[in-house]
Amino acid sequence: MATACARHILVKHKELAEKLKQQLEKGADFGKLAKKHSTCPSGKKGGDLGEFRRGQMVKAFDDVVFKKEVLKIHGPVKTRFGFHLIQTIYRS
Repeated sequence: MATACARHILVKHKELAEKLKQQLEKGADFGKLAKKHSTCPSGKKGGDLGEFRRGQMVKAFDDVVFKKEVLKIHGPVKTRFGFHLIQTIYRS
């Protein structure tokens, strides 16, 4: 079964997600932004979700992690939890 390791920043508003993505594209530190802004408990770990299997996350999140380019920052991706900026670290 496919596995991946990813990190994300979860926020309530799309506008904030877009603003944070612009900062990341200009070289801001992902971990620092996750610690400051993410509403997910993983924010305390710089957004690190560790390794997980396909199907463990909600579909929209899974689709990005398992289908989109690795190491690129994707999003904002809307789920029932809010808006995610997602970076897949590796996938196997």
